[in-house]
Amino acid sequence: MANTKSAMKDIRQSERRRQRNRTVRSRVRSSVKTARTALTEKNQSAAVNVHDAIRALDKAVTKGVIHRNTAARKKSSLARALFSATSSSPAATSAP
Repeated sequence: MANTKSAMKDIRQSERRRQRNRTVRSRVRSSVKTARTALTEKNQSAAVNVHDAIRALDKAVTKGVIHRNTAARKKSSLARALFSATSSSPAATSAP
């Protein structure tokens, strides 16, 4: 246990930050998982889900919850998966 007033305050602040970051991180994980699931199942809403996941990642970076390179890596992975899913779909190949 902390001995000084400033150390006690730091513990309180850290706990508040941890709780706040936890919700943001959970939202990011959920949206990325939804997007990946939509891509593997080739849903029509895959593009919308990927867009939502990218927005959640950008918001998490803005709030300082995750590092910007981590978000960039995840966004790139989702974008590549979306591109390969849409380019291999029959509707995309039959278009003139």
